[in-house]
Amino acid sequence: METSGVLERQSRSFDLSAEGRFVSIRAAALTAYKDETEFDHNQDRNLMLDSVAAVAPIGSRARRVAPGDRDTARSGTLETACMRKLLLPVLAMTCLGWSLAVAEDQTWVEVDGTVYGARPDELGPIGGGAGYTKVVTKGDYTVKDLDSLLDALSRAKAGQVVFIPGETEIDMTARIYIEQIVVKIPEGVTLAGNRGQDGSQGALLTSDALKTPVMIRTAGPDVRITGLRIKGPNPKRYLDHHGRAFGPGGGGHDYYYKFPTSDGIIVEHPRAEIDNCEISAFAHAAVYLVKGDGNRIHHNFIHHCQYNGLGYGVCHGAASSVIEFNLFDWNRHSIAGTGQPGCGYVARNNVELGTSLSHCFDMHGGRDRKDGTDIAGTSIEISNNTFRASETPVVIRGVPQEKCDVHHNWFLKHRESREAVSGLSEKTKAFDNVYGEKPTAAR
Repeated sequence: METSGVLERQSRSFDLSAEGRFVSIRAAALTAYKDETEFDHNQDRNLMLDSVAAVAPIGSRARRVAPGDRDTARSGTLETACMRKLLLPVLAMTCLGWSLAVAEDQTWVEVDGTVYGARPDELGPIGGGAGYTKVVTKGDYTVKDLDSLLDALSRAKAGQVVFIPGETEIDMTARIYIEQIVVKIPEGVTLAGNRGQDGSQGALLTSDALKTPVMIRTAGPDVRITGLRIKGPNPKRYLDHHGRAFGPGGGGHDYYYKFPTSDGIIVEHPRAEIDNCEISAFAHAAVYLVKGDGNRIHHNFIHHCQYNGLGYGVCHGAASSVIEFNLFDWNRHSIAGTGQPGCGYVARNNVELGTSLSHCFDMHGGRDRKDGTDIAGTSIEISNNTFRASETPVVIRGVPQEKCDVHHNWFLKHRESREAVSGLSEKTKAFDNVYGEKPTAAR
């Protein structure tokens, strides 16, 4: 057996050697929030998305921010314990409160000449950022505040780029709270920042209003959103609230939805591309694909979407997508779907870093929708992903119309397919995967 994909402690590098054996991935400028350590394994009752914006580094070896460490939490990131001792003086001088979150872990292994787990591609590191090769560096419109952003999007035509430079911060809180402002991107238009270019963390769009129904919405097909940080208002799990709603004598859904939810990006058209973004802290979902086919979500870092009962990284209505080369952490479900006909996804070369409130990849069934069927989506393929979380990696809560194939994944915390995949059936099959920290054979 030959192991590959080592995540080295390097600051701003992406290096794939000539042999293709070693990869250095950097996840930088992570937003830290209060550490919610309680776990609740209640089944989700709905499929709205709410994320919590706190991130752990690759391999989940982050130092969790304690409640008393508010200065650290407020200023910016989670650090690995050893890196904090080694780099904090340098970071204090050079990053003004931001740190690099890196870890020394493997993202893929090679067994008998076959790759299992997540291996980066030619576009750059899993999760995007430094080393990503498809960064947008200029646009037809350059904007630095919300009014100019809205004006530029109202003028932009298909094929044009609206660019937010450097580490511009656009706080949408007041306008969302008072005016219900939504950033709407027209057909064929790209909204871009330059995350990863010359150390840039990317422009930040943020809202602190707990009731943030949506920050960004597609207004037509072929929209691209790239190189941005999109930060919502809710990085917490609110386990007590969920218990009061659905526990003995609880108030049910009426009580539960009295507390507001939030979405980051809502897609209602085909062929949306969302890449090289850091998206965090939304109660319902970081990305909600309501409808439309041909969507691609790739090279993003999506984290802290963990509001109990909702809390999704990428959620599907009657939509389908390819989800690849992303880092996921601190979500309730990193990928989820309503399971209605037409709902499906291909998930490949993604890394679950290690903390998940519930199972990682999900597809709802008919019993969740209460529609009298057992349908769990149309077609699902889950391949070459790396799962470091202890929670069940894949749960299919019914029977897909066509198939759910789970193969060539690396399940580090699970010993066999029935531990790693729940809902195995004639149409949901797990095969050719590897298990454990040091796998020697696939099964």
